Order: sequence, then C-alpha cells, then structure tokens
Amino acid sequence: MTLSTFLTVFIIVFIAMVPLSLIVETLRPKPKKPDEINWGKDIPIQYIDLDGTKVRYIKVGNGPTLVLLHTLRTQLDIFQKMIPELGKSFTVYAVDFPGHGWSDIPKKDYTLDFFVDSVERFLVKLDLHDVIFTGVSIGGSIPLVIAGKNNKRIKGVISLNPYDYDGKGPARGNLVANFFMSIIFLPILGETFMRMRIRIIEKIIFQGGVYDPNNLPASFLEECFVVGERPGYLAGFINLIRNSRSFVQAHDSYKTISVPTLVIYGEKDWATQEDRDKTLSAIPDAELEIINESGHFITLEKPELLNNKIKEFVQKIT
Repeated sequence: MTLSTFLTVFIIVFIAMVPLSLIVETLRPKPKKPDEINWGKDIPIQYIDLDGTKVRYIKVGNGPTLVLLHTLRTQLDIFQKMIPELGKSFTVYAVDFPGHGWSDIPKKDYTLDFFVDSVERFLVKLDLHDVIFTGVSIGGSIPLVIAGKNNKRIKGVISLNPYDYDGKGPARGNLVANFFMSIIFLPILGETFMRMRIRIIEKIIFQGGVYDPNNLPASFLEECFVVGERPGYLAGFINLIRNSRSFVQAHDSYKTISVPTLVIYGEKDWATQEDRDKTLSAIPDAELEIINESGHFITLEKPELLNNKIKEFVQKIT
C-alpha cells in the first residue's frame, strides 16, 4: 500500500468515525443520579448551589474541619477508603468539582481559576472556618493557591501529588494513556476518540495512575465510567485537559502561603523530580514526604498511612 493510498483510507475512516461517534454517544443510556453512596450507604448525599451550579458533597463525623478534594476526571469517591476512618476524628467534607462526579456540568472553561473560585464559594456558602484541606492532583494544587491568596478560612494544607505542571500528566502513566492524552488536544479528532470510549481502555488508563492495579476498586472504576456517560461530561473533561496547562500558574501563588503545608508525593507519581523540586521550592517552609509503592491515585493505595499523616499534621498545628 502506497503512502497516498494509506492516507486516503485513513481520511475516509476518520470521516466515517465522526458521525459514528456522535451516534454512539447519542445512543448511550443516560445514567441516573444515585440515591446513595455505594461504599457508605449510611452517608447522606447533599447538594449545594454555587451561583447556579449544583455540586454534590457529603459530610460525616465530628471534630476539626477537613475538606477533601479529588483529582481530575474522578470524584469524591476516590477517598472512599479514607472517609470512614477520618470521620471518627474530623468533620469531613468531600465534594465533587463542577463538571465532575454528579455535580452540574456548566459550560465554562475549566481553568485553575474556575476551580479555585468554586472551592472558595463552597467554603463561604457552608461558612467553613479553620479548614484543613487534603487534596490530590488538581485537588492538591487548588488549596495551595487558595492558601496563597491568604484566605482566612484555611488553617493548613496537605497536598497529595499536586498537579501543577504540564497538561499531559496522565500520559506519563502508560502507553495507552499517552496515546489518548496526545489525541485529546487535537480538535475534532480528540472529541471523536473520546466518544468511542470502552471500559477496558478506561481501566488501562486508570491503571497508569497506580503502583499496583489491584488497589483500584472495581466499583470505583465502574462509577467513573458510568458518570462519563452523562450528557456534556466528556466535553467538560476535554475542556479541562485542554486548559490543564493553566495549572502551571499555580506556582505564582505558592510563594505567599503562610499556613502550615505538607506536600506528599507517591513514589511513582506522574510528577518528575523537576516538577517536585519546583513545587517545594515555591512554598515557604513546606514539609515533604514520599510514600513508597504508590502512584498518582495515592488515596486508593495508602489510605491508612495517609489517615495517620493527616492526624499527625492536625495535632501538630492545633
């Protein structure tokens, strides 16, 4: 087959895939919001309106206020192995970002500033004070930026694998993730491939975020896949990825952080040593810990160890 023939066939197949992907997306069953948390059936699901955008959150326990923030493309369930135990010592809030989980999917640009503003509105709407943030990935970067703004509602930050580097972090997980993260930046082609999603491919991509794939609960993977069936969800995710470079600007805010800060990286997190050094050098007096045998989705791999770290950190600053 000559090069020109190959290109012709590729163009024909691609042109055919565009309408096919739209048909596939249209025919997908639209998921219904769950009435309960599958890993915590006694935990009430709540929603709060943030200027027209309803976001899902849960609240459990009693004690110092702990707010948990998840990664890109996941939801509050990424803390499912931690929340039951944390609720014995803290008043725990876990929230789905706009465009994630079962929160509304507003037609916005999903930039760093958008998420920072959403989280700050969440604190104000619930009138939370002396907040200790624990977030992972973009959920680890957002509270650092909020702390850098000298928000008086924050008492301390534990940032897990902060995602404050280039926009292709997940591509460092494995070859499949690399392929899709490269495609997603291309107009039309990115949307087309993302519509043709299947469970096994998504599972492999998620596996690129852990040290041991056995640490990914099947129910969590299924929940994330089903959520991705929501109308507008994939468009929102693509928008987030294409705006993820905006998270690099997070470093500009770090230098003015004055609250106690602990940064924890999984040994096999996507962040390079250069990324880690840049983050640590930007945060005044930040403490650093590395947790072995863990990757980006560290909350699913080392929940007991992280819970202990949180308790130690809070005891130290109170």
